[in-house]
Amino acid sequence: QVQLVESGGGLVQAGDSLRLSCAASGRPVNTYTMAWFRQTPGKEREFVAGITWNGGLTNYTDAVKGRFTISRDNAKSMVYLQMNSLKPEDTAVYYCALRWKLVVTIPTMANEYTYWGQGTQVTVSS
Repeated sequence: QVQLVESGGGLVQAGDSLRLSCAASGRPVNTYTMAWFRQTPGKEREFVAGITWNGGLTNYTDAVKGRFTISRDNAKSMVYLQMNSLKPEDTAVYYCALRWKLVVTIPTMANEYTYWGQGTQVTVSS
């Protein structure tokens, strides 16, 4: 089993920045793709960004390209999401996810991921 714990969410104003962190524990995760998703009430969980095991490949949803950056530190079993120029439409619960499969791809569908954190709320006021 893998446990994922997110942190770093909060209430900010439009244009501000936040850095989300995801701490993994339980089993080594440095060979698996990890990602960030977000969800608002009444909507499906949406892919935000993903990163392969060594950081060699990243992928972003169009809405956050140029503003968000995903990174990982395998020595610390951490994944990060740096969010700049935040907009009110970025308001959501953000989830960290891990795909427990040794394939170098970054799926964008939530059902491709095996483990999930509990989420951290990000609220951006206008």
